[in-house]
Amino acid sequence: MRRKLIAGNWKMNGSLAANAVLLNGIRGELGQPACAVAVCVPAPYLAQCRAELHGTPVAWGGQDVSIHESGAYTGEVSGAMLADFGSRYVIVGHSERRTYHCESNELVAQKAVSAIKAGLMPIVCVGESLSEREAGRTDEVVGGQIDAVLVALDSRQLVKIVIAYEPVWAIGTGKTATPQMAQEVHAMLRAKLVEKNADAAPAVQILYGGSMKPDNAKELMAMPDIDGGLIGGASLKAADFLSIVRAAC
Repeated sequence: MRRKLIAGNWKMNGSLAANAVLLNGIRGELGQPACAVAVCVPAPYLAQCRAELHGTPVAWGGQDVSIHESGAYTGEVSGAMLADFGSRYVIVGHSERRTYHCESNELVAQKAVSAIKAGLMPIVCVGESLSEREAGRTDEVVGGQIDAVLVALDSRQLVKIVIAYEPVWAIGTGKTATPQMAQEVHAMLRAKLVEKNADAAPAVQILYGGSMKPDNAKELMAMPDIDGGLIGGASLKAADFLSIVRAAC
């Protein structure tokens, strides 16, 4: 049975003072969870996470990674830099990156490979827009996004990724796919993994990331192929984040 993972995505939020309160709240009430827990934070706060979370069950990571190892790439953050701060995870291909920074499926695949080479576990985000869902193109769009990543990986690297299905129409909107709708896409993604490596596929975590909240987390994670959540707004409130963790554990 796959161990569930609850990963917070703080997006571009936080301050040293606010982060200290949030992390203290999570650390103080978490205990020893049966599921894996992580926070993915803006790069300037990685040092604070390392100081606050070292020795706790909570892992930490970044929200993006460069395809380059080093060089004249102003503003970029390499996988080695993230690893230098003890990061375990990094988000790649979030819909906001795909939309606002025009990241292609191929670039996202390169970032996933770059993360793995640096010893990080990429959380590869995939998802369709409302118009794409209404046009019946969910499998085509989401399948194409994950296919680009799977082509770039060798079969042994499959267990080194996490996938997060985030329907774009449900991110930050308050709308959520029903558990059955989400499960259908997760099952399609699992089938893609089986095609790549049938032995490794059952171990890969597939998270749901479209407005998972304390009141819907348990029902969503009861689905056979939903292995946790990539949590946005609810990860900024310790009580809400911990409630979702408890629903997973």
